[in-house]
Amino acid sequence: MSPVFHWFLPTGGDGRRLGGSVHGVGIGAPNAAAGRGAGERAPSLGYLSQLARAADQLGYEGVLTPTGAHCEDAWVVTAALIAQTTRLKFLVAFRPGLMAPALAAHMAGTFQRLSAGRLLLNVVAGSSDAEQRSFGDSLTHDARYARAGEFLQVVRRSWAGQEFDHHGPHYDLERSLLREPPDPVPEVYLGGSSEPALDLAARQADVYLTWGEPPALVAEKVAQVRERADALGRAVRFGLRIHVISRDTAELAWQQADALIAGLSDAEIAAGQRRLRTLESVGQNRMLDLHGGSRDHLVVAPNLWAGIGLVRGGAGTALVGSHEQVAERIADYQGVGIDEFILSGYPHLEEAYNFAEGVRPLLG
Repeated sequence: MSPVFHWFLPTGGDGRRLGGSVHGVGIGAPNAAAGRGAGERAPSLGYLSQLARAADQLGYEGVLTPTGAHCEDAWVVTAALIAQTTRLKFLVAFRPGLMAPALAAHMAGTFQRLSAGRLLLNVVAGSSDAEQRSFGDSLTHDARYARAGEFLQVVRRSWAGQEFDHHGPHYDLERSLLREPPDPVPEVYLGGSSEPALDLAARQADVYLTWGEPPALVAEKVAQVRERADALGRAVRFGLRIHVISRDTAELAWQQADALIAGLSDAEIAAGQRRLRTLESVGQNRMLDLHGGSRDHLVVAPNLWAGIGLVRGGAGTALVGSHEQVAERIADYQGVGIDEFILSGYPHLEEAYNFAEGVRPLLG
């Protein structure tokens, strides 16, 4: 089966280098108001529209729009892009603890009608206690996953279009009724590497997402979620979130990878590593362990480069190589169970073309 490819919408800004005012540590990174250096692009409606139209025309299934203090609000941005596109889907990341489930169900219904069914949902329990507290949410890591499970139960009951009551540890609803449920019901994407995340994905996710670890480690997580889902009589698909640097030759690709981090000082890398280590995310710590903060240990598997994770939170690896090599690595991940790929690159507009025109034709 041919893989499904999504792209990424850089609502925190874009550019040609890591480091500087925008491309520092992902969580808590400055936004456009902090000022931008040469070569950096603000997440304006004009630029995001240009990128969304390109992804639409290039045949990407959808675009992932992130959530957090470092970027623009995903619901608002994607709603503004509905009329700019024709078939592109919007994978909207959001945090259950910051929104009531009945409201989320209502918003999803509205979005589906306005977009003719182009909404997908990325549930993010939240990787940082400190950032969650800044939004008024005091729950710790494991408790957030428990609440997310109850949140999704309420959302799915709302989407059924029947009046219901719900009395749980986090939510209390009486005679709740969504009069116009979404059609189709949006698929739910969910990531995480902790035990609560794996359990919740098996119970509630349509697609389990993992960051770009070496294929053997990805295979272990796929097997864990699949086994838990099988025990519940559920089928889950699997997606990989990873960057990509693909060129006509491997030499050109690795030159671009080196250029991406050329401006980072050792002090910037050390500061980024310290800050990322304070996060409660198991997946983030797995990303950091791949390279240990060292420039000398960035190739962690064939064509898998961890340089982005020196200073950026979240997905910290990239597939780097010739178009043929990147296509081979895509096939490797398919071989361990990955069905969908959520890709990105710097700058996102140019790299969307590089992958679509260079790699996609090799994959059928």
